[in-house]
Amino acid sequence: MVTAIKTTTPTPASPAGKSLSMGTAMPYETRTALHLKGLVPSAVENFAAQDARAYEQLKNKGSDLEKYIFLSWLRNTNLNLFYRLVLSHLKEIAPIIYTPTVGQACQEFSHIYPFLAPPSAVDGLYIPLNEVDSIDEIIANYRATMPEGCVPETTVITDGSRILGLGDLGMNGMGIPVGKLQLYVAAAGLDPTRCLPIVLDFGTDNAKYLEDPLYLGIRQKRPADEEFYAATEKVLNGLTSAFPGIFIQFEDFNTPHAFGLLEQWRHRTLCFNDDIQGTGSVILAGFISAIKLAGIPAQDQRILFVGAGSAGVGVARQLVDYLMIEHNIPEAQAKAMFWFVDSRGIITANRGDVLADHKIYFAREDNGDTQCASIEEALEYVKPTALIGLSTIYKAFNEKVLTRMNEFNRQARPIIFPLSNPQTKAECTFEEAMRFTDNRVLFASGTAFPSYTIPGTDDTRVPGQGNNMYVFPPIGLGAKLARPTKITDSMIFAVSKALSNTLSEDEIARGELYPRIERIRETSAQVAAAFIHQAVREGTAQDQHWIDLVNANPASSATSEAPDGTYSQAILAEVTNSMWAPAESVQQLFPTKL
Repeated sequence: MVTAIKTTTPTPASPAGKSLSMGTAMPYETRTALHLKGLVPSAVENFAAQDARAYEQLKNKGSDLEKYIFLSWLRNTNLNLFYRLVLSHLKEIAPIIYTPTVGQACQEFSHIYPFLAPPSAVDGLYIPLNEVDSIDEIIANYRATMPEGCVPETTVITDGSRILGLGDLGMNGMGIPVGKLQLYVAAAGLDPTRCLPIVLDFGTDNAKYLEDPLYLGIRQKRPADEEFYAATEKVLNGLTSAFPGIFIQFEDFNTPHAFGLLEQWRHRTLCFNDDIQGTGSVILAGFISAIKLAGIPAQDQRILFVGAGSAGVGVARQLVDYLMIEHNIPEAQAKAMFWFVDSRGIITANRGDVLADHKIYFAREDNGDTQCASIEEALEYVKPTALIGLSTIYKAFNEKVLTRMNEFNRQARPIIFPLSNPQTKAECTFEEAMRFTDNRVLFASGTAFPSYTIPGTDDTRVPGQGNNMYVFPPIGLGAKLARPTKITDSMIFAVSKALSNTLSEDEIARGELYPRIERIRETSAQVAAAFIHQAVREGTAQDQHWIDLVNANPASSATSEAPDGTYSQAILAEVTNSMWAPAESVQQLFPTKL
């Protein structure tokens, strides 16, 4: 039976409307009920035809930025079509909706914003510094656009002060929360109508944008720390009051504020910093895999970091924890396995400058009078087995550096992780790392690189990508389901262990450090299951369903209290069933006739 649609039906661009959009698959009966007869083409298509047309249009775009704009418009008008397209072509589309293309999109955000969505579309919150006292009104305005009963469960929030390796982009940084949440949905099946991107428009110190007549953010310098923390306190209090239990991901704040916000809030609400905790977790997973293949024991590793920002220090701290927990190495000995190079050279306690707080832990005290002012000098001094780059210095790992890494590690395989994003900031490419290490490198990058075929052979190697999308989506899914009171270091450690355990036999045999991106829904379920299992084990989970399920189905391989990344098959099955997926037919979208 056909029933009339009430005039309060959500508009196509509203959160509810775009999630229910049928487009050219709308049945004749529905068109009649909505008074659309004669106003649209007569053909009634299935979703497969829509998918084919959308992919055809995507392929016809002349640049990745044009593809980004097209996909943004599609997402803001037809969520199901957008996510069907993403999931069908994830390896191809992930670098467009996120790194590296999102970097260019952020740089151009004020110029392309009107073309990313229909004028009535609501795609997140823009909170200016001079409006933080109106946070309740801003949230009320957002609530008015939401379908009844649909409450945000996950938010990614940035102030745009340190976007990827591109620096201070101000309000233009909104592309990052938008992109991250698309990966939460695509990789781990979070409900896209319950995801909320937020940018704190607190000004910018980037003169380029302050002078750009088309810049859409407030035109003022960034506030001092006291004002910054007071303003974020008001925003976060308003957000957590309006949406209790919301999972907050802090993203791309400058280094001092990234550490400061995490320390202020990690014990007060359910939150997570992807730059510090997520990057550390995913690199730890790759490092666990690399150590198994390197050919020397973990305790003999000598690890040189190039770049000492929040991400680099966050990675190293988690590697120290791993060495202590997994290999029983005392903390002092584990810490001594790490050296850091920043813009002034190797970080030492007697270098003569005042070190930022986050650098002090790894400052060397055993260097005597030796100071190294460059990467090359540090390389000769340390003779590392592992070289990890988070410097945002393009080609920092040049031919000489890579060749020396190969020479230092003739009896083992060199570990080289150029992790800076986007590609224009990467320390080296996969091809360069392969060529200058005689194809022996254990490689992971922060951005996507093409496969490499060894000259004169048909042996094609796939580069590992230490992409945070392997960890933050399943952390978000686990947090939504188990509702822990906080995200602990041991839960993050369990995520790393679980991710390293997701490699298939074929991937391990080929020396790959991460699972293929095409399997990410499968691996996200496994990692989320381990996260939930660990949350229940340590008593932070609040959702009784998951507490009961874990207690009734203990992981058979769990042998100690240390986080081990294990879970039961019952937990995995339940997690998998909880993941959102786009509708594959009109009947699935509307089980009963309109």
